[in-house]
Amino acid sequence: MSEAKIKITNLHKAFGKKVVLDGVDLEVEKGESLVVIGGSGTGKSVLIKCVQGLLQPDSGSILIDGEETVGADEKEQNRLHSKMGMLFQGGALFDSLRIWENVAFGLIENQKMPRKQARTEAIRILRQVGLAPDVADSYPSELSGGMQKRVSLARAIATKPEIIFFDEPTTGLDPIMADVINDLIIESAKGLGATALTITHDMASARKIADKIAMLYKGKIIWQGTVKELDKTENEYVRQFINGSSHGPIKVEI
Repeated sequence: MSEAKIKITNLHKAFGKKVVLDGVDLEVEKGESLVVIGGSGTGKSVLIKCVQGLLQPDSGSILIDGEETVGADEKEQNRLHSKMGMLFQGGALFDSLRIWENVAFGLIENQKMPRKQARTEAIRILRQVGLAPDVADSYPSELSGGMQKRVSLARAIATKPEIIFFDEPTTGLDPIMADVINDLIIESAKGLGATALTITHDMASARKIADKIAMLYKGKIIWQGTVKELDKTENEYVRQFINGSSHGPIKVEI
């Protein structure tokens, strides 16, 4: 029997009258890489913020390792956060911290690792994502966009999380660097045995890093399956999205 690391049931979230999540059902198995696709404004970011506990859903259930997280107290939320790593869309590096301090942030702040040991560990992880030790004492502004993304990935995996969230990991990168990042995401997640939940509208990235893909549309998961099944689906919403066509049931509001 498969073991769900994350199980989302009938999840709802609205902001005022705007319904963003309208009964989302989703499961991510332990060690699996699930990619949620969908257009801008479909609620992908809200979904992962709910799973992380950064947003409180209006109703529904989110089980992590079989434990209910909706309504969990602060102590419980902090314990759950210690299992998680996150690669933010814009990188979200701390401008005033050196590269090694960015990577080691969770090790120092949450795991209380001594700074000298944390620096050594940060340099080891930077090597894992293809960055030389000499960048450790640089600041984010001194690095290219692709290098910053690698640093962000290094920070996301530094605490050896059980679950890693990737928010539009290839945004702003050229196709070759995007592919490099996709490879590093696969290597990093598999190396840790981590469960990965990614949101993206980059289909090349989705196809490469996903074990399974789910499509979010108007607050609901309207399709899910493997990459092979994606290419054979008759779902007209999915077909329009993956082909990037302006013609179809999805209407773009201009």
